[in-house]
Amino acid sequence: MRLIRGLHNLRDEHRDCVATIGNFDGVHRGHQAILEQCREQSAALHLPVTVVVFEPQPREYFAGDQAPPRLTRLREKVRLLGEAGVDCVLCLPFNEALRSLTALEFIERVLIDGLGVRHLVVGDDFRFGCDRRGDFHLLTEVGEARGFHVEHTRTFTLDDERVSSSRVRTMLASGNFAAASRLLGRPYRLDGRVVPDQQLGRTIGVPTANLPQPALSLALQGVYAVVTELPDGRCLPGVANIGWRPTVGSERPVLEVHLFDFDGDLYGERLTVFPCAKLRGEVKFAQFDELKAQIRADQARARAYFLQHPAAGAHYAAHPVAVDQAGDGTDYSLPLASAPLAREAVTFDSSAGKPADHDDG
Repeated sequence: MRLIRGLHNLRDEHRDCVATIGNFDGVHRGHQAILEQCREQSAALHLPVTVVVFEPQPREYFAGDQAPPRLTRLREKVRLLGEAGVDCVLCLPFNEALRSLTALEFIERVLIDGLGVRHLVVGDDFRFGCDRRGDFHLLTEVGEARGFHVEHTRTFTLDDERVSSSRVRTMLASGNFAAASRLLGRPYRLDGRVVPDQQLGRTIGVPTANLPQPALSLALQGVYAVVTELPDGRCLPGVANIGWRPTVGSERPVLEVHLFDFDGDLYGERLTVFPCAKLRGEVKFAQFDELKAQIRADQARARAYFLQHPAAGAHYAAHPVAVDQAGDGTDYSLPLASAPLAREAVTFDSSAGKPADHDDG
C-alpha cells in the first residue's frame, strides 16, 4: 500500500481508482463496511482503492484543543487501512489553501485532475467546500457530466445504533473496553517508542517504560490494567498510567507502563499497549509518599485482575484477539472489561492537571 502526502506527489499511476473520503478515525467497523463497498467496486472495475484523509483532521483545524481526542494517529490509521485492503492513502494537508477551495474546485483539483476517480463512495450527508455547496447531490451531478459514478455509504449498526468514532470514544471513556473492541472489530491499542524520563519509578522499585503521546490522541486518561506487546512478540501484563501525571508534572501526556516481573532495557523500542480494565482516574496527590502508596495499591489490583484472567499472562500470541466480523458472536482472547472494576475512590483534581479533551461528536 502507498501513502501519498499532498496532491503534488500524485503521479499518472495513481489515477483511475475507486475512492472514498473521510477522517476514518479508528477505522472502526462502520469504516470497514465502507471499505468493503469500495473493494466490491474495485473488483468489478479492476481498479485500485484509494482513501482520501486529512491531516490535521478538519475538526482539529477549526476547534484546536477542543476537538475530540483521536482514536488513531496517522501511522496507525494507515496501517489499519492497508490491512483492510486499501491500495493507496492520499493524505491532504488541511490548511488555509485547502479550506478555501470551493466545492467545485475541490472536485476538479482532487477528484478529477488529481485522482481521476471512476467510482466514489461517500455518505449522503457528506459536506465540503468553503461555499458549503459540496454535497452528495453536487457530486452526483458533476459525476454524471464528467464520467464518474457516486454511491452513498451503507449505514453499519450494532445493537440498532450506528457505529461511529464518537460512540467508540464514549465506550473507552467509560472503561467499557469490551464494547469498544466490538465496535472497532479489534482491541483498542496505544503504541509509541520508549524514551528516557525522570526515572522516579526506579527509586521506588517500579520502573516504567515511558511512551510520549500527542495530546489530541488522548482518548483515555487514568490508570489501567494492560497487556503490552514487546518487540520480540511476547505480551506481558502490567499496569499503566495514561495522562499528564499531575503529581510530578509533565509537559505532554505520557503513557507510562510498568511490566510485571520484567527486567530489561526497552529504551528506543516501540511497544504496543492494550488497555484491559480501568482501575481509577488520574489524581494529584499532596505528597509523593501518597503517590507511592497508591501505586502499590494499583499494582495489587491489576495483579488480582490478571489472576482472574490467567490467559492474559506472558503466553499471548502476537495477535491476541480474534473477532467475528459478521457480528453474530465475538471471540476475545484479551480479558476486556465491560466497565471500570469498581467505583473510583478518588476524583481527579482538574485544577492540578491539563484540561481533558472534549468529545463534541
